[in-house]
Amino acid sequence: MEYTTQMDAARKGIFTPEMAKVAEKEHLEPKKLMALMAEGKVIIPCNKVHTCIEPNGLGSMLKTKINVNLGTSRDLTDLNMELEKVNHAVEMGAEAIMDLSSFGDTQKFRRKLTHECPAMIGTVPIYDAVVYYHKALGKITAREWIDIVRMHAEDGVDFMTIHCGINKETAKKFKRNRRLMNIVSRGGSIIFAWMEMTGEENPFFQYFDEILDICREYDVTLSLGDACRPGCLQDATDASQIEELITLGELTKRAWEKDVQIMIEGPGHMPLNQIAANMEIQKTLCHGAPFYVLGPIATDIAPGYDHITSAIGGTVAAMNGASFLCYVTPAEHLRLPDVDDVKEGIIAARIAAHAADIAKGVPHAMDWDNEMAVARKKLDWNAMFDLAIDPEKARRYRESSRPEKEDTCSMCGNFCAVKNMNRILDGEIVSIFDE
Repeated sequence: MEYTTQMDAARKGIFTPEMAKVAEKEHLEPKKLMALMAEGKVIIPCNKVHTCIEPNGLGSMLKTKINVNLGTSRDLTDLNMELEKVNHAVEMGAEAIMDLSSFGDTQKFRRKLTHECPAMIGTVPIYDAVVYYHKALGKITAREWIDIVRMHAEDGVDFMTIHCGINKETAKKFKRNRRLMNIVSRGGSIIFAWMEMTGEENPFFQYFDEILDICREYDVTLSLGDACRPGCLQDATDASQIEELITLGELTKRAWEKDVQIMIEGPGHMPLNQIAANMEIQKTLCHGAPFYVLGPIATDIAPGYDHITSAIGGTVAAMNGASFLCYVTPAEHLRLPDVDDVKEGIIAARIAAHAADIAKGVPHAMDWDNEMAVARKKLDWNAMFDLAIDPEKARRYRESSRPEKEDTCSMCGNFCAVKNMNRILDGEIVSIFDE
């Protein structure tokens, strides 16, 4: 092969088949796409082993993509249920699946995903290390942490979250500047606890160059994890979060020197008025690398409705530069999501992504909305259902309350502004009460 990673290919002027697919989807000139990839501002996560993948690009100037978190836990280990969620997620338009399994035969599930699923597959090796070695956290060695990274690369995952920004210096700053909610990242809390118990440096930071060599070999994209992301509004944009982001920016440059594709993970819980500023800070400190955000969740008071709080924050984040939205379900903070929760989370995230794409002027983003407007003007209900982001729900709502006349709905009836404007502009008489 003439290139190692998609970034390497772009820098060498090689237009790969994956780039061709992304350029077509994004209405982007090949030279423009390659230039952005060479700079690290656009990535195409696609492990060489994951041959059934449908490539997608991530970058602030492209369509906003969404990721769906799934996976088993100690309390719920049904792999078939998780696979059902995966299939639903792909059918509903999710571009990425992140396997966060923390119990059971995690490798079997991971390999099934990379052999059968067309979406980008992401993992967090730090979770899997605890499951795989099945021993006390403090007994896992630095070497063993890195070996799990190689295992995941060999299994075909397209991107990995590596919590490499919380080194000893960041940990000191965290302990000097205590938070209301401490560290809420699962991976971040695990590696912080390991560092505290062993007194050693974070192995993902210490052996970062070795991790880059693994990623270069398989073309795995590194998602630099936000161990210090805020877990409540009060902790947003604090010293620990920014200190970690500075470190991630430095590591980004080191990754690019080895042609490894990078994205940066971000908040978290955050007041709405801080989100745009955080996107600008990230772009500056991390040199324009794609930003992957969880939410952000714009208020802490809505358990059961956090798909909505995150869609609000996600729209603002994406219209100001975030490239990749991690969905949040109604089950967030409460339980492992079921199939219905996954659906609600995906719909909310897709709405946020689409609204942001319109706001930031992505080419053709509003075509879909214009088609819906035409269908509504014509009172063409079947066309409206077909164009809906959730056709099944739209049909079900209309069927649940059938109107007296098919050319209206049960809300307005003969008062329907659309119907009456169509008629009066066509020269007809409108007589609302006599019809």
